[in-house]
Amino acid sequence: MQAKKPRIPTPVRIPETASFLLAYRDYLVANAVSPHTRNAYLSDLIQCSQYITFPMPQWTKSEIEQVLAQLSQAGKSPRSVARCVSALRSFFKFLREQKLRTDNPLSQHKTPQIGRTLPHDLSEKEVEALLDAPNIYTALGLRDRAMLEVLYACGLRVSELINLKLELINLNQGYLRILGKGNKERLVPLGQHAKEWIEKYLLEARPQLIKSHIDYLFLTQHGGIMSRQNFWYALKRYALIANIQTEISPHTLRHAFATHLLNHGADLRVVQMLLGHTDLSTTQIYTHVAQIRLQQLHAKHHPRA
Repeated sequence: MQAKKPRIPTPVRIPETASFLLAYRDYLVANAVSPHTRNAYLSDLIQCSQYITFPMPQWTKSEIEQVLAQLSQAGKSPRSVARCVSALRSFFKFLREQKLRTDNPLSQHKTPQIGRTLPHDLSEKEVEALLDAPNIYTALGLRDRAMLEVLYACGLRVSELINLKLELINLNQGYLRILGKGNKERLVPLGQHAKEWIEKYLLEARPQLIKSHIDYLFLTQHGGIMSRQNFWYALKRYALIANIQTEISPHTLRHAFATHLLNHGADLRVVQMLLGHTDLSTTQIYTHVAQIRLQQLHAKHHPRA
């Protein structure tokens, strides 16, 4: 008989903590932290606040370690606990900058080791099948084909894709101006196929979708801005149509972009620039994926393998 997981405690209502979290949210907005990270940090802090009955700004290192231990006992994964550590470290940094504390009890705390997960690998044939899945004879299908082409051709994050504005696209010279994490700007070559599908979408599909003046490139059927969820559901549907057995997400095409570039001889630092990675070590994970793929091809096709 399996042991039951410890029950997550009922939230404790602490007005002082809530007011500090509101101020912290404004601080994150002022520092241009992405909405996704901002919401994740606030969610983690609210979760942490359920374990101690007095305001979070007064917590000591001992109480924080107690909270982290309770999160682990409640069945939270090392990755989730690591993100809570990051959220708490950022929150106490905010308190210190606001002169509300003189220390950051997490400044020397080591983030839990979560290991590095290799990205799911899509073959070039699978990517082709996925790109061909949308029905391009409908406005939404043509939009989705253009989105998939851009995602794969440019290696964008899904947030970068759905936030593309018309002013960021230069079809004449064939590049996108991307505002990535931390509002860092990079130029990404568009590629002929993606350029042609954007042009086709702008000419034939977008006029059918637009309901009012809006400068975002990709629109919903109601003329609104695409969301991560909108695109995620569409991608899942097209993966089924393409008979792709691997569990995929929008990030899978970003992985495929990097891996396929390296398979065809691209320089690692070029891939780093295209992906918008600050640290080369983040990009190096794709060299492992490329090497595994090459080993598989060698084993399959070489007569002496």
